[in-house]
Amino acid sequence: MLVFIDDSGDAGFKLGRGSSQFFVIALVIFDDDLEAEKTAVAIKELRRILKFSDKVEFKFNGSRSQVRRRFLKVINEFSFKIRCLVIDKGLIKSDELRNNKNSFYSYAIKVALSYNGGSILNARIKVDGSGDRYFRRNFLTYLRKQLNSEHKKIMKNCRLVDSKGNVLIQMADMVAGSIRRSYDGSKTDAKIYKAIIKKHVQDEWKFK
Repeated sequence: MLVFIDDSGDAGFKLGRGSSQFFVIALVIFDDDLEAEKTAVAIKELRRILKFSDKVEFKFNGSRSQVRRRFLKVINEFSFKIRCLVIDKGLIKSDELRNNKNSFYSYAIKVALSYNGGSILNARIKVDGSGDRYFRRNFLTYLRKQLNSEHKKIMKNCRLVDSKGNVLIQMADMVAGSIRRSYDGSKTDAKIYKAIIKKHVQDEWKFK
């Protein structure tokens, strides 16, 4: 099992003063390595069709609507599952989570992976992110302790990877952005993108 994770929104809590109201963690799950490889090849082929440089990264933010829709239609043909956690940050009361972006980010990913209905076991997990060495080491240790026990092992291993070199992390970004956009009623395209990939959405859990 392969799981690719990215987020949409920001980890800030200046609500109404620039920070996003919603923070979304998206998990793109492949049960088959070959299917993941085929999906990656299709994304790279789309990049060529669009005459983008091989260095161009697909990201929801900054992409034109047409590019978003073409990307989502391409990945829609493959076999994968989407699980996502949607956090209305107004519901977060913990001072630690509100004042420490690393703590909030780590907690959100832990929650998204924990509440999986038994669907994620012994997974190889790749998360978009760099950060300093201290954060990386502590983040991975935190996840391992929170997710694995002697009775259940959600995570086989986990790596923080640079999205520029991984089109399946870019896919997770496009999925996360599509889901968060669906919560933005001020946007005319709010419902377009998630509708394209809705058959893959196994769970869309709203944090309470």
